[in-house]
Amino acid sequence: MKILLVEDEEGLVITLTDRLVSEGFDVVAARDGKEGFEAAQGGSFDIIILDVMLPKKNGYDICRDLRQKEIRVPILMLTAKGETIDKVLGLKLGADDYLTKPFEMIELLARIEALLRRVPAQHANGNGNGLDGFRFGLVTVDFKRAEVARNELPIELSAMEFKLLQFLIENRGHVHSRDHLLDAVWGYDAMPSTRTVDVHIAWLRQKLEENPRHPVFIQTVHGLGYKFAG
Repeated sequence: MKILLVEDEEGLVITLTDRLVSEGFDVVAARDGKEGFEAAQGGSFDIIILDVMLPKKNGYDICRDLRQKEIRVPILMLTAKGETIDKVLGLKLGADDYLTKPFEMIELLARIEALLRRVPAQHANGNGNGLDGFRFGLVTVDFKRAEVARNELPIELSAMEFKLLQFLIENRGHVHSRDHLLDAVWGYDAMPSTRTVDVHIAWLRQKLEENPRHPVFIQTVHGLGYKFAG
């Protein structure tokens, strides 16, 4: 597995590289945003670990520009900021997960493992991350712009609502347990509560279904979980 590490703190680069190599990863390090962006375009990586605060080109711009170029490698963003708005912005620009500094190495490895597990499942059904848009009923979803509209009117979704909707669409027809959705969509940062999934499903139905009490697309499979039928 090949990892691109885009980080300008030399000590952190050395520490992360040593540990990741010891775990069996092949690591390429870039120490500024411009170098990292060029490496991401030219290399074949399994995951990109991307710092937000970088010289020459910040992590948000790198993430946005890579997604615009249809580069769908999983991106794990590192940020020294803990504010929710920074995390939401990264996710809306196309990042797959985030980790706030300082962090424990074991948590970073867990996040990497979770992202790498997610990739084959998304590509196996032939839809995967290459899906640019999707339409169901009166709803249109633009994955590249992270925009949703119903009857041509914009619908405001939170970052996690959008990620949940995207995961369900990309894996449509498959039944997902609440625990699986927590792991796949929220990752290791999730609170250990399946109620979180139920609440977000309810919000999506309220915003997207013609009759939220009798959903056509975001369906409950009793005793098992949820699936997207469309």
